[in-house]
Amino acid sequence: APEPSSPYSLDYRLAQRAAAGDRDAFEEIYWRYHQRVFGICYRMSKNVSEAEDLTQQVFIQLFKKIGSFRGSSAFSTWLHRLTVNLVLMQFRKKKVLREAVTEDGILPENYRTSGSGQAGNQVIDRLLINEAIGKLPKGYRQMLILHDVCGYEHEEIAKMLDCAAGTSKSQLFKARRKLRKLLSGETGNANLKSAL
Repeated sequence: APEPSSPYSLDYRLAQRAAAGDRDAFEEIYWRYHQRVFGICYRMSKNVSEAEDLTQQVFIQLFKKIGSFRGSSAFSTWLHRLTVNLVLMQFRKKKVLREAVTEDGILPENYRTSGSGQAGNQVIDRLLINEAIGKLPKGYRQMLILHDVCGYEHEEIAKMLDCAAGTSKSQLFKARRKLRKLLSGETGNANLKSAL
């Protein structure tokens, strides 16, 4: 389990004060963490404007949920998890809005060919990858997102999840292998599988 927050730590005290309605405490949390949150959002979305919107949504969500922080993990770990979950949820929402699926579950021809060339293929590839990641076991999914999506090194992940760096490497290897199998069952796109 991640290292718990000490009741005496600044983050814990700020979170408690913010949960009690202290706006100054919440503002201090914002200034302490908004760059880190933006970094996660940018690494996941690869788009500055989208990352800015997502960062704003994270802090709106944090404002609503900060009272649920109990200090069982470090505040930074808790906020990281909240950020990743929100971004993934937004990806899923966008996917649902974009997908126009026929009754038998097949994408219609005009949707499959609507993207102009490579850009259209990239959108579909990304949707397929996101869907496959969602089917991974929780541990594999977490490792893949932390390393391949968020860009954390194995040593950072090991510290975050309280495990050995070798365990992180092993889990990532297995996660990628499982993802390749999932993708090979869903698409014949060799470029997609070889990119993993």
